[in-house]
Amino acid sequence: MNKQLDKKRNKRQKLRKGIILCSFFLFPAVFYYFSPYLIIDATIRGIINGSFIFFVLLFVSSLFLGRAYCGWVCPAAGCQEAIFLASNKKITKGDFIKWIIWIPWISTIAILAIRNRGYDKFDFFYRTKFGLSIESVNSLIVYLSILSLIAIPALIFGKRSFCHHICWMAPFLITGKKVRNTIKLPSLQLALNNESCSHCHTCTDNCPMSLPVELMVQENKLENSECILCGTCIDGCKNKRIRYAFTFTVGHPLHL
Repeated sequence: MNKQLDKKRNKRQKLRKGIILCSFFLFPAVFYYFSPYLIIDATIRGIINGSFIFFVLLFVSSLFLGRAYCGWVCPAAGCQEAIFLASNKKITKGDFIKWIIWIPWISTIAILAIRNRGYDKFDFFYRTKFGLSIESVNSLIVYLSILSLIAIPALIFGKRSFCHHICWMAPFLITGKKVRNTIKLPSLQLALNNESCSHCHTCTDNCPMSLPVELMVQENKLENSECILCGTCIDGCKNKRIRYAFTFTVGHPLHL
């Protein structure tokens, strides 16, 4: 039975890594839909564009799935986890930096929308060609610049530095989680099984977000704004101490 469960868990991580790598391979074709600039450019013209829709969907998804997008779908995740082979240093500080970037950016969008009296047009494929992002040398340069913004910090500072320090998408998800916790919506979270922890440090060592997972387990506090629900701690734990649960309980998940 345990062997079958271990096999299932290995397959889950292979599936997750396969998805984020495929997402990364598709990134050149769709990166405009993640653009922090195009949403500003479109807002000035009163246009709801693809990135506007995408950021709204990120927030909505976080109400029920937390930051699972970051762990299972994000193309930047595929890029950064591929870099783990070259740089696997942990990052424990600097999570506040992305908020210094995000707050002025989202405020600018809100102010522009208010000044323009809202949006009166819809163009999901705004500034793309046949729905694709790279259609000129200029867009290729933009893509390479974004790729550098993702890859270089990960190489220099360590695991998922882009997620910790720069990402303008993460605050949508973190804000959604806080709203979820406030209104107590059922959502995907980490929960504890009744098995004991052997203190092998595997969960903490393998966490792609450098979280102190073992300490979180000991304190029975599995809620963390930087947790991306990738399941690495679940699938790497030989004692099956942690599991996924869809529950109302926040901060102190029930033992299941």
